[in-house]
Amino acid sequence: MSVVSKTNSRRFAQLLAGLVLYGASMALMIQAHLGLNPWDVFHQGLAESTGLRFGLVVIAASVAVLLLWIPLRQRPGVGTIANVLVIGVAVEATLAVLPAPGALWARAGFLVGGVLLNGVATGMYIGARLGPGPRDGLMTGIVARRPGLSVRLVRTAIEVLVLAVGWLLGGTVGLGTVLYAVAIGPLAQVFLPLFTVPGPAARRRPAPEPEDQSSGR
Repeated sequence: MSVVSKTNSRRFAQLLAGLVLYGASMALMIQAHLGLNPWDVFHQGLAESTGLRFGLVVIAASVAVLLLWIPLRQRPGVGTIANVLVIGVAVEATLAVLPAPGALWARAGFLVGGVLLNGVATGMYIGARLGPGPRDGLMTGIVARRPGLSVRLVRTAIEVLVLAVGWLLGGTVGLGTVLYAVAIGPLAQVFLPLFTVPGPAARRRPAPEPEDQSSGR
């Protein structure tokens, strides 16, 4: 097997592992019942208001966001499509086997473990360099179409909007929401360099800034 083939195999394997772990991290935070990240507050709110399974809502929302790429002239990669399909299935599968803890200390452990695992998963799937998640692509697409806007401003505006809508629909906002907002940037900054796959894709363009890519999906 050539070096290029080995690199590509690693990238695909790392992408899938990262997306599965991302779904598992979401399940840990859901079962902690201490607050979710902004997009998952939105997903949970939609699930509560529609009666649909959480994983199905994640997939449906991903498809809807991906459709918004069309007027922005964004092109999805293999990682983008995998992101749409794998995370929702992974979170639903994990929720099916993961019991909700009763004790506060156990719930706190689930929360901290979920945030840490999310940081690892973020580094893995972004580091595979096979295409951004639908939500990341929406953010970068808006910035590309409106050069006067900063990535940080656009990302903040999007996440505040989905957080507010999700909360109004019944999503859980709490300590976990704050912890995620504070911790995910530094965690991604630690894990992204560790998991970035070297090769032609890495030489053609610089690695993405963790602070701009850490929202996940």
